[in-house]
Amino acid sequence: MTALLPIVLIFVVFYFLLIRPQQTRMKAHKEMLANVRRGDRVVTGGGIIGRVVKVGGDDDVSVEIAEGVRVKVLRSTITSIIAKTQPAKGERQGQQAASTVERKGLMDRLLSRK
Repeated sequence: MTALLPIVLIFVVFYFLLIRPQQTRMKAHKEMLANVRRGDRVVTGGGIIGRVVKVGGDDDVSVEIAEGVRVKVLRSTITSIIAKTQPAKGERQGQQAASTVERKGLMDRLLSRK
């Protein structure tokens, strides 16, 4: 019985240091993918940055990577959301929020500070 105690303790430590945090990260990533909306700026697994133009079914998203260039990517390949659009209260306010996020990129914000 005494010989099994260190092995059990090692498994408990591994659970709390490795397995549980990974499950938390996976849950947060799954929630982020479920909340992807049109107008969000996203980064794909290949490092491509673009704006979500159309959210398809359960597993595909149409992303505009340059003006007039749209690609379909799997939702699971989206690694992060750079800029989140505000939820649209009305159609007009939603378009205004998307254009505001589009115009104010990171470099614009950094360069506009005095």
